Amino acid sequence: MKDAATRDGYGAALKDFGGDPRVVVLDAGVSDSTRSKVFGDNFPDRFFNMGISEGDMVCTAAGLATAGKVPFATSFACFLLGRTMDQVLVSVAYSNTNVKLVGTHSGIAVGEDGPTAQMIVDLAYTRAMPNMTVIQPADYEEAYQATRALIDHTGPVYFRLGRSKVKGIYDSNYKFQIGKGHVLTEGQDLVIFATGIMVQESLQAAEELKKDNIEASVVNISTLKPIDSELIVSRAKATGAVVTAEDHNVYGGLGDAVLDVLAEAGVYVPFRKVGVRDQFAETGSQKQLFEKYGLSSAHIADAAKETHSRKTTQNVSA
Repeated sequence: MKDAATRDGYGAALKDFGGDPRVVVLDAGVSDSTRSKVFGDNFPDRFFNMGISEGDMVCTAAGLATAGKVPFATSFACFLLGRTMDQVLVSVAYSNTNVKLVGTHSGIAVGEDGPTAQMIVDLAYTRAMPNMTVIQPADYEEAYQATRALIDHTGPVYFRLGRSKVKGIYDSNYKFQIGKGHVLTEGQDLVIFATGIMVQESLQAAEELKKDNIEASVVNISTLKPIDSELIVSRAKATGAVVTAEDHNVYGGLGDAVLDVLAEAGVYVPFRKVGVRDQFAETGSQKQLFEKYGLSSAHIADAAKETHSRKTTQNVSA
């Protein structure tokens, strides 16, 4: 297990698997920060620094995909999607091109970069696009394995990565699969579905909940689309109470995805979303912002206790 940012796992995988001649990497002038520079240093003939021209980068990536390449178009999430929505929608999603859109520095976890750089609506954007697969790894190892998986996956992908160092959760024995969630802790009292950096926070919350004799199951949902509906339904039925945790607006992200799954399956249980409450944050450290805007492990634990308190045997429907 390695304590590092998910962007570091991405860079390492590009270096280790970049020998595949199909792989090309594009970056919008921030390659050192996104870690795509690691690929560029090792495979300069297949690395393209497009500068501050994200729309051109996305369209170039789409063109390379039609020529049989596997392009990874990389930038900060706020720039990658904020400046390219038409190009992404038409040249990638609608055209169903084999482009991997890699957005780093996501969520309010980027902290001091300020609210205009804190991308909290990207999951909503991309989940709503037909043909788009949406993935957010929880740690370095999962990011590393997911990058490898994306080389062989055909179709548009949004790959959401973070700047902050996160505690290692997985080792090399873990096997990432697109479309599959993973149970990290077993607990019969409620389930916490988490994604990205919030998996780490949720594991801490589960430890805090033990002090109140509440055993929480923590499930890593690293693929938000297609989501692991079977696992979500089975865990919700088994525990009778659900909390979701994401560093994203509570509209359009993991919480809504899980709600959709449960509603379609006819499973009605106490439910709480932990996420950014439909507001822009401000400048500050990750710790300060997570505390102020309700994303810390303590807030997850509080949401879990409140949700658990509403649990009754009548809540679970077959």
